[in-house]
Amino acid sequence: MPLHPTWPDIAIRLALTVLAGAIIGFDRGARGHAAGLRTTILVGLAASLSMIQANLLLSVEGKASSSFVQMDLMRLPLGILTGVGFIGGGTILKKGDLVTGVTTAATLWLITVIGLCLGGGQLVLGSVGTILGVVTLSILKIVDVRIPRLHHATLTVHGGTDAGAIEAIPKLIEPLHYRAHFQEFLHDGSSANADYVFEVSWRQPEYAQPPTDLLRLIETHYVVKSFELTTLNGR
Repeated sequence: MPLHPTWPDIAIRLALTVLAGAIIGFDRGARGHAAGLRTTILVGLAASLSMIQANLLLSVEGKASSSFVQMDLMRLPLGILTGVGFIGGGTILKKGDLVTGVTTAATLWLITVIGLCLGGGQLVLGSVGTILGVVTLSILKIVDVRIPRLHHATLTVHGGTDAGAIEAIPKLIEPLHYRAHFQEFLHDGSSANADYVFEVSWRQPEYAQPPTDLLRLIETHYVVKSFELTTLNGR
């Protein structure tokens, strides 16, 4: 960090921080995620201001340059990183196997580090971090959605009480490259039919269509009562 930052230096740091937060935040906000334009700008500004404050509070009178190695200059920025850890943790939601918000939390962490770089005067490093962040969030998104990944869903069907569905459904959907694992048999004893619960798994890219082919096939033999996705790629 420069030992004596001028107001033009500080203005450039803050302007680049706002620009970096706006670029990354616009991408997140346009995709409907929680940490959008204003959130990323505010987080980046908090980090940048903390580094500027640390820079301004450096006491240089009467000290050799080698003495700075003994000073705990990073306590304030590290406190900012700790605080952002709490904010990022609040964006991650988990319900059973369903996890969302992981990428949002990582984005907040990234913009914090970018703000620390820009606030500390490492303008090139902060700018490169911004470019790499945008490439990761936007351009690599095109690659990410095309990677085949494992999906899970809970399927409940209505059929007879002879338990034939337990063996029939896995064999029925196997040609479509779906796997079904029996989980639960529900019968109240007062009817001739029962509910069968299966965990269904399959692999497909994120951009692929919902498994309507699976549902159409099962509906030709059984009554589908529910079909609920139990995993989702964290965002």
